[in-house]
Amino acid sequence: MATKRPRRVDNDYVLNVQLLPGEHTAAFSVGDDLAEGVRTSVDVDGPGRPRIRLDAAVDGEEVVVTATPKSAPDSEFSDTDLPVEFYLDGRDNLGENKVNIDGRELRVPVDALPHRARIHAVTAGERRSISDTVVLDATGSESVAVTRPNDPPAWAETPTVYEIFVRSFAGETLPTTFAEIERRIEYLESLDVDCLWLTPMLASPTTHGYHITDYFDTASDLGSREAFESLVERCHEADIKVIFDLVINHTSRDHPAFQMHAAGVEEYADHFRRVDADRNVVDVEWAEVREEGGDIPEYYFNWARIPNLNYDSLAVRRWMLNIVDEWAGVVDGFRCDVAWGVSHAFWKEVRDRAPDDFLFLDETIPRDATYNEGEFHMHYDTTLYETLCDIGKGKKPADAILDALDDATRAGFPDSAVHLRYVENHDEDRYIDECDEASLRAAAAATFTVPGAPMIYYGQERGVPEQRGPMRWHDGDADLTAFHRALTSLRAETLTLREGSVEAVDYDVATSDKKADADAVTAYARADEHGRYVVVLNFDDDPATVSLGEDVESTDLLSGESVVTGNGLNVVDAVVLRAA
Repeated sequence: MATKRPRRVDNDYVLNVQLLPGEHTAAFSVGDDLAEGVRTSVDVDGPGRPRIRLDAAVDGEEVVVTATPKSAPDSEFSDTDLPVEFYLDGRDNLGENKVNIDGRELRVPVDALPHRARIHAVTAGERRSISDTVVLDATGSESVAVTRPNDPPAWAETPTVYEIFVRSFAGETLPTTFAEIERRIEYLESLDVDCLWLTPMLASPTTHGYHITDYFDTASDLGSREAFESLVERCHEADIKVIFDLVINHTSRDHPAFQMHAAGVEEYADHFRRVDADRNVVDVEWAEVREEGGDIPEYYFNWARIPNLNYDSLAVRRWMLNIVDEWAGVVDGFRCDVAWGVSHAFWKEVRDRAPDDFLFLDETIPRDATYNEGEFHMHYDTTLYETLCDIGKGKKPADAILDALDDATRAGFPDSAVHLRYVENHDEDRYIDECDEASLRAAAAATFTVPGAPMIYYGQERGVPEQRGPMRWHDGDADLTAFHRALTSLRAETLTLREGSVEAVDYDVATSDKKADADAVTAYARADEHGRYVVVLNFDDDPATVSLGEDVESTDLLSGESVVTGNGLNVVDAVVLRAA
């Protein structure tokens, strides 16, 4: 995501930025409200990004590191054409004279290894790949442990994620606190939730919590640190991991560090980035400064109340790393807000400090494979999200789902990268309002029947209409909740839906005597050694009669009912069927 500000040219704002091949989105705020902004997208022609994987094993008295490059799907290079470059990590005491590189293999004697050695490699076709890494830990003269730090923790490979906007979860009358969330963990258990994502719960004067005023204390209205740790412990008892928003691109303007920076205290002079005031200042408070030609704290969009931290400052980096240390032993991962605004180098520092089984989820819009390079395990799938929205609005055919899944390979993400599949979150409008309930059911079913980490945004399953409105407990949509519960249960029970390959399936939609739109229907299969399952989705309000090009059993595993009619399958919103 570009972080430059547009320049004024006559009556237009113009942003010049170099873009790699692929689809890119842009958003421009108008006035003081991002919701009134303008969004656009552009496609840049060109080949995708190649990929590379490193593996290592002990062979006698040597460790052999093997590189396996893969060309981009639309590249002129074949896999065998791709070169490999190995790199030793300068932080380790392993000299180039100790290793032998022959093509796609690097060999190093076991007795030459330091306590830890990190080996990196890249490949290049028309474009450079992101790097992969193996870590060799020499625990003894004949024992070497091999790890792949870019791989996610085992628990985070295919989890069902549930996001809570913390101050709305208790409902209409009770204020949401850590204790009130803890009292409702049984509900999350009923949804087979594996991971709970909490929006910011540190001290902040705002309802949404993204304006942090104290990184080392919880928000007083939510409860004490002890109450938060009790909530985490209760989640762990239910086998639910907990992640929360780490907001370190910026602080609140009310944070003492910024107040002292603004007041000229020397020790804080370099804590925040500053820019010329004439660079597209959108906040009226800075109009006088702009006229005088001074500089102002840097901020993005119209977020004048959350100035950007300066990561060129060693003091800031120490401060933020202390925050990571403070909370990494309490929770199981961070969802990193505005990850695109913080330097890659700093995220690599953060990853090195966290426990091995700690999850890092990035907010990078649009998603960017370079953040998988020793930084983040899980990424927003902005491509599938936008595709599902377009399908629900009738702008794209439902078959575009498979194209959206293929985009991750074209973008250069390794197979091990985890993609967060969602239809809404705290920053997006409710899908049920943007489209309708029929489309919501099909879209939600898509997120639960493709690889990755499906996510439910609180209230999605209860029919909550407001983006951050109170949870509908007493008056929620029971049928919609049961539908989501069927999705989560089936995914939890069916390994193939979590780990199997995705394949297109031939199908045909009967168009006579019905109103359903054939473009609103798609079908695909999930398959592995454990079985084969066919998924059929219908985004239309009217049921569709669908004929498949392969034999399937008659019982829909979501509803438990037969969906076979005389003319084919009766698909109201989504069905999952075993191959016959």
